[in-house]
Amino acid sequence: MTAEVTAQEEAQQRASEVLAEEPQKKVAAAKEEEEKEEKVLEVEESKPDIMEKSSSYREESNFLSDLKEFERKALSELKAKLEEAILEHNLFDEKTEEPKKVNEATEEDKKKAEEVKKEGADEEESVEPVKEEQEEKKTEEEEKSVEVEKDVSLWGVPLLPSKGHEGTDVVLLKFLRAREFKVSDAFEMLKKTLKWRKESNIDSVVDEDFGAGLGSAACMSGVDREGHPVCYNIYGVFDNEELYQKSFGSEEKRGEFLRWRCQMMEKGIQKLNFKPGGVTSLLQVNDLKNSPGPSKKELRIAVKQVVSLLQDNYPELVAKHIFINVPFWYYAVSALLSPFLTQRTKRKFVVARPAKVTETLIKYIPVEEIPVQYGGFKREDDTKFSSEDDAAVVSELTLKAASTATIEIPTLEVGNTLCWDVTVLGWEVNYKEEFIPSDEGSYTIIVQKGKKMGSQEGPVRNTFRNNEAGKVVITIDNTSNKKKRVWYRYKIINNSL
Repeated sequence: MTAEVTAQEEAQQRASEVLAEEPQKKVAAAKEEEEKEEKVLEVEESKPDIMEKSSSYREESNFLSDLKEFERKALSELKAKLEEAILEHNLFDEKTEEPKKVNEATEEDKKKAEEVKKEGADEEESVEPVKEEQEEKKTEEEEKSVEVEKDVSLWGVPLLPSKGHEGTDVVLLKFLRAREFKVSDAFEMLKKTLKWRKESNIDSVVDEDFGAGLGSAACMSGVDREGHPVCYNIYGVFDNEELYQKSFGSEEKRGEFLRWRCQMMEKGIQKLNFKPGGVTSLLQVNDLKNSPGPSKKELRIAVKQVVSLLQDNYPELVAKHIFINVPFWYYAVSALLSPFLTQRTKRKFVVARPAKVTETLIKYIPVEEIPVQYGGFKREDDTKFSSEDDAAVVSELTLKAASTATIEIPTLEVGNTLCWDVTVLGWEVNYKEEFIPSDEGSYTIIVQKGKKMGSQEGPVRNTFRNNEAGKVVITIDNTSNKKKRVWYRYKIINNSL
C-alpha cells in the first residue's frame, strides 16, 4: 500500500464498519455489483476496440491564460495573502512560532539578576542591561527568522510570490483546486501543510530506511501515456501476517508506516515538474490481489490515518487511481461509497477485475512501460531492452477473428542474436516460432513449437542466434470469433561488437 491514498479509501473504512454489521447485505450487494460489472464489460467487449481516454485524464492547465476569470482572481488573492504572511512573519500559527516577549527574562537572566540583587546592587540598573541584551538578541533572531520564511518552499518550489518562480502558481493552484477556489480555505490548508512538514521534518524522510518489508508494498516504475510517473501499490503483501503485524500491530508501528507512505509520496513528487505545462501529478495503480479485507481493524485505522494525512498535505497530486484485481467485497464497498464522493473524485477512479488488468492498464500506460506481471514488456534489470533503446520500437497489429498473422524478423548477417517480446490481449490463440533460412536447401528450425496459449498466459520473450542468413517467423493463429490485439518488439544484437 503506497504512493497516494485517496478519499475513496477513507470512505471505505467508514463503509467497512457498516459491512461488518450487515454481512449478508454485503455479500448480496457484492454479487449484484459483480453481475452489473460483467454485463457492462460484455457490452464494452462488443464495441470497437479503440483506445479510450477520459476527457478528465489530462491535467488541468496551469497557464494563466487558460484559467477562468474567477480562478485567476482567486489565485491573485491567495498570492497576496501569502506574500503578506511571509513578509510579516506570520505564515505559521502564532502558537507554534510566537517568539518570547522582549521583556520576558530567561531562566539564566533571572539567575543573573538574582545574584546582582543579593550583592546589594541597584536592581533596576542591573537588570536593564540584561533587557537591552535580550532586545538585541531578539532583533537578530527575528531578522534571521524572517529571512528563513522568505526562503520557505514546498516540493522544491519557492512560495514567496514576489520571487517570480514559475512553479509558485502551479503549487498554489493545487491548494485552490482542492478547496474549490475558496481562498481562505486554501490558505489555511497551505499553512497547516507547511507547519506539519516542519514539525515532522518531512524534507528528510526520503533518506530514511524503513526496511525491505515495506519496500515490497510499493514501487515507482515507468510513466503513462501522458508522462505521469506511475506508482504501483501492492496491497497483497499485507496478507502476510508477519508483515501485517510489523506494519500495523501497534500505534508506534502505524506511525512508522505513515512516515513510509510519506516517503513514497515524496519520492514520486521528485519526479514531477512544477511549471506550467509540466507533469505535476502521479498515476497510482492499486493492486488489490490477495489484499486483506475491510474487516481488519488495524488496517482500517492505518488507512484512515493515511487518507487524512495525504488528503490534507498532498492535494491534487494524483491524475488517476486505477484499481486492479479487485476482490468481490470492493464492489459492495463502492456501492456504499458513491454518495460520499464528489464528481471530481469519481472521475479519477478506474476499476478492473482480474481478467481485464492488461486491457485496462494499456489504455493509460504504454505496453513497454507496464510490468511483465501485468501483461506488459517491462522487466526489472532488463539486459535486452531498455527505455532508451530506440531500435526496439513497439508495434501493434489487429488480428481478426478466425485469421492468422505472422511477424517476421529478418537477419541477413550470420552470428547475430535476435531478441523479441510478444503479447496478445486475452491470448486464446495458437502460437509458434521458427527460423526459416534464406537458402532453400537448408532446413527450417523450430524455435518454439506450436501450442495453445491460454488466457492467463504472460508476455513471451525469446532469443535466437542465427548461423546462417534468414528470418524468424512468429505465427499467431486466432481461432476464436473475437478479434485480438497483438503487441511486439524485437532487436538484433550484433555479437561481433
